[in-house]
Amino acid sequence: MASPDDALMLAINAGSSSIKFALFQATPAREPVFRGALSDIGGGASAFAVEGGASDTFARHFAIPEHVTAANVLVEWLLARLPPAALQAIAYRVVHGGPASAATREIDPAMLADLYASTSSEPDHLPHELRLIELLRRHYPGSAHIACFDSSFHASMPPVAATLPIPRRYQALGMKRHGFHGLSCAWLMGELARVAGPQAAAGKVVIAHLGGGSSVTAVENGLSRDTSMGLTPAGGMMMGKRSGDLDPGLAWHLARSEQMSPSSFNHMVNHQSGLLGISGTSADLRVLLASQARDSRAAEAVAMFCYQARKTIGAMAAAIDGVDTLIFAGGIGEHAAEVRARVCAGLSHLGVALDAGANEAGAALISDPSARVSVRVMRTDEEAMLAAEARAWLGARAEGGHA
Repeated sequence: MASPDDALMLAINAGSSSIKFALFQATPAREPVFRGALSDIGGGASAFAVEGGASDTFARHFAIPEHVTAANVLVEWLLARLPPAALQAIAYRVVHGGPASAATREIDPAMLADLYASTSSEPDHLPHELRLIELLRRHYPGSAHIACFDSSFHASMPPVAATLPIPRRYQALGMKRHGFHGLSCAWLMGELARVAGPQAAAGKVVIAHLGGGSSVTAVENGLSRDTSMGLTPAGGMMMGKRSGDLDPGLAWHLARSEQMSPSSFNHMVNHQSGLLGISGTSADLRVLLASQARDSRAAEAVAMFCYQARKTIGAMAAAIDGVDTLIFAGGIGEHAAEVRARVCAGLSHLGVALDAGANEAGAALISDPSARVSVRVMRTDEEAMLAAEARAWLGARAEGGHA
C-alpha cells in the first residue's frame, strides 16, 4: 500500500473493548488513507473491519477473545501493508499519564515506567494501550511514538472542579478528577469553530459525548471548565456498562452484605452496570430503543439514560453560567434522534428547543430557529485528532521545540 518514501502517520485508539485505528498522510488531510476497528473484543459479536482502498475494505466477524489476540491481529495486519520505513509517526490515545503528563509528547522508557505504575488506577484501558505501544515500538523502531493524553483537554479545569473532597495528602498521589473524552472534545471544538465560526467556539459550549462511554463537558472560551467523568472513566452519568456516579457507601455495604471484593466491585461498576445492568439484556441503546415498547426494563434503562444525560447537561450549564451551544456527539448522540428529543425536552429553562423535523432527519443544526441555544449534531473523530496532535508535535520538534 505504501512505499518507503511515503510520509504516513498511524493513529491508535485503544478502548476497553475495541481498538480503532486510522492511517493519515503526514501532511494535513481531512480524510484518512484507511480507518478500521477491532470491536466487541471479548464479546459475542467481535469483528475486524476496515474502510479504505478497494483492496482493504472488509468486515470479518470472528472470535477475538481478549486484547492480546486483538493487538496481535492488528499488528500482523499492519505489518503486511506498512513496512517500518513507511511510518513517520504513530500517535496513541493514552487515557491519562498521571499529574505530570498533560501535554502530547514522545514515548520514552521513563514515560513507560510512569504509565505502568498507573495501570492500577486504570485497569480497563492502560494495560491494553501499553501492550500496543510495546508491540508497535518493537516493530516500528524508526517511527516517532507519540502519546496523546485523553485527559489533557481538561487540564484547564479550575481546582474547584478538579479537586476531590478527600484528605489533601492524596492529591500528591494524583488523586483528582482527570476527565476523559478530551480528544473528542478538542476535535469537536475545532469543528465548531470551522462550521459556526470562532465566536461560537469562544462562547459557552456544552458537549454531550454519548455512547458506550458517555460524558458531558462544559467549555468556556475554548477551555474545559468541568466534565462529568472523574478520576476514572467510570464516573459521571450512567453508560452502556458503567454505572457512573454512585454513593461511595455502596462499596462498603456490598463488602459487608455480599462479601464483595474490591476487584469484583470494580468489575460490576465497569462491566455489569449502566444500561446493561438496568435492562438485564443489552448495553446497546439501539437494541433497548427497539424493544422498549414490549420490555419494561428496557424502557426503564432508556428513561434513566435520558434523565441522567439531561441532568448532567444542566449541571455543566450551571458550571459556566449558561449555554450558547449544545453539541450531541458519540454513537448515541449522533444517531439516536429519540434520545436527543427526550434529553432536550427537559432543558427548555436553558433556552433549548428542537426543530422536530431537523432532529429526526439528523441534521447538523437541530435547534428551532427561534431558540436561544444552538443545538448541533456533530461527528467526532478521535483518530483525526490524534494525527493533528502528532503533526503539531513533529512540527515543534522540527523547529527545535522538543529535545
